[in-house]
Amino acid sequence: MVVTGCGSSEISSGKVYCLLHDNADTGFQGELKRAVVNRLQAAGIETEVEDAKGDANLQHDQINQAIDAKASAIVLAAVDGEAIIPEIEKANAAGIPIIRINRDISGGKFFSSVSDDREAGRMQGEFMAKNLPQGAKIVYMNGEMTQSGAQKRWEGFKEACLDKRPDIQLLASADCSWSEAVALRQMSLWLKLFPQIDGVIGANDDMALGAIRVLRDAGRLDGVLVSGVDATDAALQAVSDGRMSQTVKQDAEGQGEGVFALIQALRQGNKQPEDVLVPFVEITKENIGKFLH
Repeated sequence: MVVTGCGSSEISSGKVYCLLHDNADTGFQGELKRAVVNRLQAAGIETEVEDAKGDANLQHDQINQAIDAKASAIVLAAVDGEAIIPEIEKANAAGIPIIRINRDISGGKFFSSVSDDREAGRMQGEFMAKNLPQGAKIVYMNGEMTQSGAQKRWEGFKEACLDKRPDIQLLASADCSWSEAVALRQMSLWLKLFPQIDGVIGANDDMALGAIRVLRDAGRLDGVLVSGVDATDAALQAVSDGRMSQTVKQDAEGQGEGVFALIQALRQGNKQPEDVLVPFVEITKENIGKFLH
């Protein structure tokens, strides 16, 4: 599925720079990095990877270095989609195409290979609405709520579950920063506050897995539906052995293929290739066998 692109560039012969926002070797970010780099390198495209480690200023320096090096393209997961706009516009002026992955950019011209985060939240909401008992009580772990991806996952979940099942009570929600460590602390607090929790929804797998650890250690995991997003290897194993009820696969390989398709289109002289929208896939015990490595 594709939508109209919003960049316009011709591609040069330099390296492709893959600039990631954080955790370039772990979780979904690690999977996405490997998917992009492996696909480009398999096609003989020289690629350099930089990890901004969550530091917007460091990422500004990295994109400027890529511009100075006359990169053929910059694949970007932005630390701060607003603050990075001047560098995006500088790359635009230099004729270097920007390809957005995973996180929003608020201005400048760029192409995208992404998934619709609202769809992930909707799949989680539909699963919970279908499977939670009458009068169920749940908690929700947000990603960083300054990011549109986290906001969209929450909105999709709310529309598909809470708006459709008013009997389900949202006990609490919290920004757990996409982090398993933060989720561990938050879930520990919630177990002290709430004697009944029937469902835990994490906006990514790391947070859901953190919640599972706390629930298991407290002897309260049985009967609790837990959902996450990304289909990391650890989450797939948790679905397989019954600790997690659902994960929603964000297709890193599909997004990597989309990056390659955009670069190829630009190399072939298409100044306005269409953005790539990669669908999410629901994974539960019914279809887990198709996804285990």
